[in-house]
Amino acid sequence: MEVRRSSALGRALIAAAAGIALVVAAMVVPRISDRDVRVHWPPLHADWDPRFGWRFVVAILVGVALWYLLPRLTDRLSWGATVAVSTAGAWVWAMSLALTDGRYGLARIYEREGEYLFDAKRVDDVGQALSTFIDRIPRGSEDHWHIHVSGHPPGALLSFVLLDRIGIDDPFWVGVVILTLGTTAVAAVLLTLDVLGSRELARKAAPWVALAPLAVWAGAGESLYAAVAAWGLLLLAGACRHSLPAVAIAAGLVLGFCLFLSYGLVLFGLLALAVLALTGGWRMLPWAAAGVATVAVLFWSLGYAWWEAYPVLRERYYAGIASERPYSYWVWADLAAWTFTVGLATWAAFPQLARSLRDRIPLAVLASTALTAIVAASLSAMSKAEVERIWLPFTVWVVAAPALLPVRWRAPLLSTQVGVALFSQIFLVTRW
Repeated sequence: MEVRRSSALGRALIAAAAGIALVVAAMVVPRISDRDVRVHWPPLHADWDPRFGWRFVVAILVGVALWYLLPRLTDRLSWGATVAVSTAGAWVWAMSLALTDGRYGLARIYEREGEYLFDAKRVDDVGQALSTFIDRIPRGSEDHWHIHVSGHPPGALLSFVLLDRIGIDDPFWVGVVILTLGTTAVAAVLLTLDVLGSRELARKAAPWVALAPLAVWAGAGESLYAAVAAWGLLLLAGACRHSLPAVAIAAGLVLGFCLFLSYGLVLFGLLALAVLALTGGWRMLPWAAAGVATVAVLFWSLGYAWWEAYPVLRERYYAGIASERPYSYWVWADLAAWTFTVGLATWAAFPQLARSLRDRIPLAVLASTALTAIVAASLSAMSKAEVERIWLPFTVWVVAAPALLPVRWRAPLLSTQVGVALFSQIFLVTRW
């Protein structure tokens, strides 16, 4: 037994060391090669700017308190209370990090001209915006969309138009809304694992998902997309588990809308297939597909066709900074940047994740499928840098992986997750 424990610890340490080595290589290679990889602090789209003040002290105290309390609460509370406390804890953690720079910490994201809010305020006629959306993607077009709107399907823009129309147009409060909705992904992940028959493992995963370093980027638009996708997957799991066609259609509608939030979320279909395989709920596939098709047809009837827009988007992508970011570097450095959002504890869990996959443990299947999607995205050459936010819809499933490790490792490993987030927030000014 002792040999087995030592072997498991050795594998975890080697995996964590591999993560560290990847990050170090991503930092060092641009410097020794004197090659500009087109971010300020490789591999992150961030600037080195150490800061400290009373707000940072508050964030540190919040992190330590949640590190100590959250595992104890989630071990003892009822299941419903566990989900609620984990989600609330994730919100408090993300908000405490965001507010280390005061209002500016959230407002700066949506004050920039290239962000969604600027273009959302310019939309007077939604129908016209949709019917001319593709024509306005190229940078050289008249009245072109700015970088984030042009880089996403119109569902992203419409989400911010909705916020603007209901009176949430201040950049700070937009950031608060996005962060708040984004942290509900914690509840969706835990509830999905429960529906798939893994309540106890979901309980163990709760503090890992809530305190993952991805909290630093919780104010980015992709945080919202991660939550929408997670709730759609929960609906699909429930439909498959209980054979509910109406719920399967609802799942298809939500997951279908995800395709119009981010082009990369087409890869989220892999997680939907994983849920169908885990539950054997293939009879629900036609109903879910009908929901997806309904969303696609609706957008098409309003003048926007996803399949026509993507080639135009690809041209716009490579007409910008992407053409200057070397694929030979970013194809692996993306994973180094991503390490800042998942932490070294997740790397330490990879060997156990592979072993658990053989037993078709739902958490392992979903985390591994999300990893597959991430690798595919990196290989696609359409995710060169900035993946600390771009991959959030997949990352939120992977950060649950440390729940597969022995409970006795939880306290020290969870502290490293909190530490990575605090390091990123205190020493770096991230773009999001």
